[in-house]
Order: sequence, then structure tokens, then C-alpha cells
Amino acid sequence: MNGPTAAIAKAKGPMVWLDMDQQQLDDAYDQLVYAPNRDQLAQRRLANSAAARARLGEPLRLAYGPTPIEALDVYRPLASKAAAGGALAPVAIFVHGGAWRSGTESEFTFLAEPFVRAGANFAVLDFISVDDAGGSLFPMVEQVRRAVAWVYRNAEKFGGDRDRLFLISHSSGSHLAGCVVTHDWTREGLPRDILKRATLSSGMYDLAPVRLSKRSQYVTFTDAMENELSAIRHIDKLATPLILSYGTYETPEFQRQTRDFAAAVEAAGKPVELVVGEAYNHFEMLETLANRYGLLGRAVFKQMGMA
Repeated sequence: MNGPTAAIAKAKGPMVWLDMDQQQLDDAYDQLVYAPNRDQLAQRRLANSAAARARLGEPLRLAYGPTPIEALDVYRPLASKAAAGGALAPVAIFVHGGAWRSGTESEFTFLAEPFVRAGANFAVLDFISVDDAGGSLFPMVEQVRRAVAWVYRNAEKFGGDRDRLFLISHSSGSHLAGCVVTHDWTREGLPRDILKRATLSSGMYDLAPVRLSKRSQYVTFTDAMENELSAIRHIDKLATPLILSYGTYETPEFQRQTRDFAAAVEAAGKPVELVVGEAYNHFEMLETLANRYGLLGRAVFKQMGMA
């Protein structure tokens, strides 16, 4: 099993989840334990995003909800790649991670560049953090769902094709995205297939083990939250073909969560593809989305019909 290279053997405590004691479970939901280069990659993400923003220019900042944080930044296709005759372009919607606690749009501009150069819109969502939401994940999920609905209803205002919406996510953003793709959109008068495809990378789809981990120190888990916001329990509502991915140097729980979700979707007879990044850790997986020939970039471009 891939894991921390400097792990120190010690006596195992009582089992808390599967074959893990409390320390092992806590480590399995702590990316730094399995990705010691996390801070280096975060600095590279900021530097690459600043450089991409200088090349692409400022995005359109659009509000999708009533509070200041409920906004998204849209990077539109470059003029040289704009569709002839002003035809509407597909929209990739990105939901960022950050342990539900951190992350803003400006950190992820570097992901937009290959999409806009290929002729697609790239929208990056901002939304409330779990700390600002008083420990609840419900406001985060509700805001991301509201953003997707807003894009569907307003895509033409920025040259987007509402019938070609694609969801992309990473880390805790994939937990939120899982709650989006298993949402009953008909309750809002929207089509069940509001999203044509989705790629969810390195996420969590069952909150039961997360609730037992040290993440419960800042997330106020409840039975309702665990049940309603665990995507694997609501596959009956899934109407979006999925790509699910993880890296082999991710934590054992992030790997297992993805495999189990993929297996459950497949068992339900719904389309899903599992993409495994050999020798990639949690944060390195995200970087492959910034290159159309990278592991995730290639998969998403093919999914969007832009391969």
C-alpha cells in the first residue's frame, strides 16, 4: 500500500473504521500525511494561476446568489477559438476543494487556460466555507447547486450553451459535486440531465467514515447531514454519466471512497468510468487537468467532445 514514507510503526489502537484505528483514520483524511509536497504544489498553483490570468485577462464576475461569496468567474473562449457565427460554446463548471475550509476562484485560473484555448467557457465557483457556515455542509451544497442552476438558466448571457454543461471537481469539491449530480433537479423545474457529463476527482462520497475522523473537529456532523449529503446513498437520482478518478499515492480512504462509489454506480447500471493516476498524489492529480494531454485533461476533453 502506498503511504507516508516516514511512517513510524507503533501499537495499533481499537478499530474505528474497517481495519483502521483512530490515528490511521485521521491520517486517511489528512492530505498532508500522504502528500508531503502539498505546500510546494499550493505555491505552484498560485504562481501558475497568476501567470494564466495575465495571459487570459480578467474573467467575468457573475453573481449566482444573494450573498457576496455566491459568485462565479467565467473565462470565455479566446477570440481565435470562438465558434464561427457566434455559436454558443460548451461550459465547464469547476468546483474546487480545500477540505471544505479554504480555496477561492483566483487559485484555479491555471485550469482554465486549456479550455478557453480549445473554445470552451470555464466557470470557477466561489462558495461559503464550512467554518463560515458554522460547521454545516448544507449551505455549501445548496450554493453549488444554486450556481449550477444559475448557469443553466443564464449561460447564453456569456455565450454558453446550457445544453452542454459539464461539471469538474476535485477533493472536497468532489463531495459537493457528488451532491450535485445526485440532486433531483425536477423539483426545481429543471431537466434531470442538466449536466451532460461530470468528472469527479479525489473525492468523498460517503460521510460515515469522515464523521469518525478528526474532520469532525470543524464539521458539525449530524445523522441528517451524513445521510442526505452522502452521494453513494442517492444513486437512484443520478442522471449524469461520470468519470471518477484518484491517484495511487492518495490516502487509502480517498482511493477506497472513489472505488466504492464507482462500483455502486456501475452496479446500478449507470455509466461510469474509473480513471486511476499511477504514482500521483492528491494534489498532483489536479495538475493533470491543466494540460489537455494530462491524465484528467485528456479524459475531460474527450468527455466534452473536444478530444
